[in-house]
Amino acid sequence: MIPYGRQDINQQDINAVTDVLKSDFLTQGPQVPLFEQAVMDACGGNYAIAVNSATSALHIACLALGLGKGDWLWTTPNTFVASANCGLYCGAQVDLVDIDPHTYNMSEKELARKLVIAEQAGRLPKIVVPVHFAGQAPDMQAIHLLAQKYNFKVIEDASHAIGGQYRGEPIGNCHYSDITVFSFHPVKIVTAAEGGMAVTNDQKLAEKLELFRSHGVTRNEDLMTKPMEGPWYYQQVDLGYNYRMTDLQAALGVSQMQRLSVFVDRRHELAKRYDKLLEDLPITRPWQHPDSYSGFHLYVICLHLNKIDNTHLEVFEGMREAGILVNLHYIPVHLHPYYQELGFEIGQFPQSEQYYKQAMSIPLFPSMTETQQDEVVSVLKKLLNLKKVVKS
Repeated sequence: MIPYGRQDINQQDINAVTDVLKSDFLTQGPQVPLFEQAVMDACGGNYAIAVNSATSALHIACLALGLGKGDWLWTTPNTFVASANCGLYCGAQVDLVDIDPHTYNMSEKELARKLVIAEQAGRLPKIVVPVHFAGQAPDMQAIHLLAQKYNFKVIEDASHAIGGQYRGEPIGNCHYSDITVFSFHPVKIVTAAEGGMAVTNDQKLAEKLELFRSHGVTRNEDLMTKPMEGPWYYQQVDLGYNYRMTDLQAALGVSQMQRLSVFVDRRHELAKRYDKLLEDLPITRPWQHPDSYSGFHLYVICLHLNKIDNTHLEVFEGMREAGILVNLHYIPVHLHPYYQELGFEIGQFPQSEQYYKQAMSIPLFPSMTETQQDEVVSVLKKLLNLKKVVKS
């Protein structure tokens, strides 16, 4: 079997976790701040707050920015539901902005169009969450300018994108956003088994993020309502959650971060090789914007269904039957029953729906061999037989 993604664990990673198991701290120890520092060093952000998942990071990012009942959060249909659910967790309403047909990211043109309408209706978003789909950044500069014009906050959902760049600078430096969120799920570019990170350049936001990840409890005297009563003393000053990351996870993350550039470079090597091997097939290969250097979490192809005999489903099932565990990222958010009960309908976001009808994520991971890649391409070629021209 060849999975679409796979973690890359070496002996150094195993030793790092084993060392923590032998230490005095399994959680809330020294490894978490070390992991946070490693991410800050890599992306250039001033503050990093590690949590147990990127979903948790999105939630506390919304809370830190004051999202609540009566507010709106906008994101893209082409994402995992967590990018939208974080708004609902806060009691806000959610709307979506259709994608650019080339990058599959939030379309800045559609965002601009929709903002004009929303301003007239008096329902501008408080937060916009652009997603760095497959590791490629959206047009963050354009989104940032719109944020300044319409006074909304920006959370970059960069769950796919650590190690990537936008306009020659690392994703996560928050030059165009208030907070950036990363994921460390096993199939992501760097893994901590599970885990997430919220990065910001704003000290006040960082303090709020720290509070929300740990029950709203603090030992920081500056945030307390009265002086310390002793070395044991702490206060709950807000309502937070148990979203902390363990030292076991953080130790793995610290070790993995040492190979971040190796992972991303290898993903690019494989992507370039795919580009060459697939260039004559009836598919659209991933288009890369010149302003972007993708983390290449995913290699997504779109089938030219009008040029092949098999259907989307038949190609997908044929790949899996051959042991190629392709996947589909993503079912558009508005097509899920839960969101349709909230009022979303089929046909609202045509670019996302068209993408969904023909997209497929084929295997890409750093330990993938050229032999495995050749096998993926060989099976795909057999399933993409060109439609036969019927002579009259």
